[in-house]
Amino acid sequence: MLDHFDIIAPIYDKILDHSDHGTLRKLLQLPENGLLLDAGGGTGRVSSKFQSAGLKVIISDLSLKMLSQVDKKNSLIPVAAHAECLPFADNTFDRIVVVDALHHFCSQQESLANLIRVLKPGGRMVIEEPDIRRLPARLIAIAEKILLMRSHFLSPPEIEKILYESGVKAFVEDENDFASWVVAEK
Repeated sequence: MLDHFDIIAPIYDKILDHSDHGTLRKLLQLPENGLLLDAGGGTGRVSSKFQSAGLKVIISDLSLKMLSQVDKKNSLIPVAAHAECLPFADNTFDRIVVVDALHHFCSQQESLANLIRVLKPGGRMVIEEPDIRRLPARLIAIAEKILLMRSHFLSPPEIEKILYESGVKAFVEDENDFASWVVAEK
């Protein structure tokens, strides 16, 4: 079955690059060495900006078409996987980033629990999501419903609560009119 991401994968990086990479970099507090997981990372458009000599970047996504675009970027490693069932050992990643993807995960609660499972103690996860409390994000949510994308948007406080209930420290960083960031520390 053809899906929306199969259609847009070849042009995705060109049409969608609204992430605030400076804020993400600051919130991630990237180490010089280690492992970064870009969960729901599609083409790798976000995490490709964070590559460094000692930081190994793994992109996980369900869309094989989106992941096929990862091969065009240097040293990013694509892995086809559900966020609810990642094929990685416990405590694997130093950092995890989830940009504009949580609302696409089948089970957000299971996904967050699994992401916390693969995050190392002392590790940090940053989730950037359209803030459903704001009009532009609500309009996107409506458009995605019309397109039958099965999206389910959570507010930043709802994400923070799920993380807190999963046993990690979390806080919301709220700096722009469209997206918010939820930061978790294990």
